[in-house]
Amino acid sequence: MLTYTIRRLILAVPTLLFIALVIFLLLELAPGDPMAQMPLTIPPEVKEKMREALGLGQPWYVRFYLWLYQFFIVEPQYWIDGLFGTNFADGAQRIISFQSRSPVFNTIAERIPQTLWVVGMSYVVGVIIALPIGIISAVRQYSWFDNFGTFISMVGFSVPTFFTGVLLIVIFSVNLGWFPSIYDTTHKVNDWPSFVKQLKQMAMPVFVLALYNAAQISRFMRASMLDNLGQDYVRTARAKGMTEKVVVLKHVLRNSLIPVVTVIALGVPQVFGGAIITEQVFKVNGLGQLLIIAIHGNDVPMVLTLTFIFAVLIVVFNLIADVLYGVLDPRIRYD
Repeated sequence: MLTYTIRRLILAVPTLLFIALVIFLLLELAPGDPMAQMPLTIPPEVKEKMREALGLGQPWYVRFYLWLYQFFIVEPQYWIDGLFGTNFADGAQRIISFQSRSPVFNTIAERIPQTLWVVGMSYVVGVIIALPIGIISAVRQYSWFDNFGTFISMVGFSVPTFFTGVLLIVIFSVNLGWFPSIYDTTHKVNDWPSFVKQLKQMAMPVFVLALYNAAQISRFMRASMLDNLGQDYVRTARAKGMTEKVVVLKHVLRNSLIPVVTVIALGVPQVFGGAIITEQVFKVNGLGQLLIIAIHGNDVPMVLTLTFIFAVLIVVFNLIADVLYGVLDPRIRYD
């Protein structure tokens, strides 16, 4: 297992470098100028100096190499300096946003808590709800619970999240006034009333995203359970006198989780990416909204850094899913 993991990590390096190059070239080919939003009163010579300060006057391969050096060398040095009080970075140039003129990683660090609070919580809630629903629906196939779960799953999967979000705002915010329609990112939790307020403003965006995630994962869980319930080893376990609870939870569930683990693991990077549409509907200042703002403003360093981080997370969680295969299924060997 260790040899396989190391081999996969080594192969991931050229893959990620190629992904970074493709993203950078796509951003280079995209129309627009980061200096286009500057006031018209700024003299042309000042704009040219600003372009040189941002590195826009250099060839694309020089800027790409500079970004790689800053991402893999300079930024980790600043991170180590902040943790241990060292001076490895020694004032080296960091990745700077074209829009805010501040370090990109500082802006990302400010937005991550909002994304984890809302999108991360919704994913955890969705998984917790989806697994029992999928298991019970498969064990009690074609029962009223299975039919009801199928109906809710189809609704959650087919109805767009922006429609569900707007519908909840109209019902529970505008008409009933139970929950706030706009997420207050400046809110601090320091006592019980502030905690209750935080739960209220999280309720609707978490429900919208959890419904979508639960609908998808529960369908995979149900299909995988049904596929394993008809296998020979299940009939053998029942013939040996094992209880239905032991057969389902100890044998069938473990084998059924193998394809579901892939869906859950590959969905984790979406948590850090944020739900772009839902964050726009509820005005959550997370990573998804940050990416949209950066794209609109032609902020190449911000877009490149965010998309590359998402690519790294996808590669890492792909590896985690493959490793979990061997844990869940003893027949799978990587050595």
